[in-house]
Amino acid sequence: MTQPEPVFETPWHAQLFALTVHLNEAGHFVWADWADRFGATLKRHGVNKNLNGGDDYFTAWLETLETYLDQTGAAASAEVERTRDAWAEAYQTTAHGAPVKLPVKS
Repeated sequence: MTQPEPVFETPWHAQLFALTVHLNEAGHFVWADWADRFGATLKRHGVNKNLNGGDDYFTAWLETLETYLDQTGAAASAEVERTRDAWAEAYQTTAHGAPVKLPVKS
């Protein structure tokens, strides 16, 4: 019996998809509006190349979500950037195999 092909290439693709669906289901945005915005981002990203549906697709997805959340006031871009930097610092300084933890803000 052969294993089915994975739906997502990498875990972060699945996590980003799940987060977006959750935010929609929690009422943070209307899916049709999200789809319009994402379509515009894909069109803009695909101007100079054909998108492969993997990292380039989900990079566009992430850009759309971050921009949308910033525009609605749900997550300011500066706070998203600080959190991204904190995660990068945390995973780069955590011993292999140990859980990655963000420092607690005071």
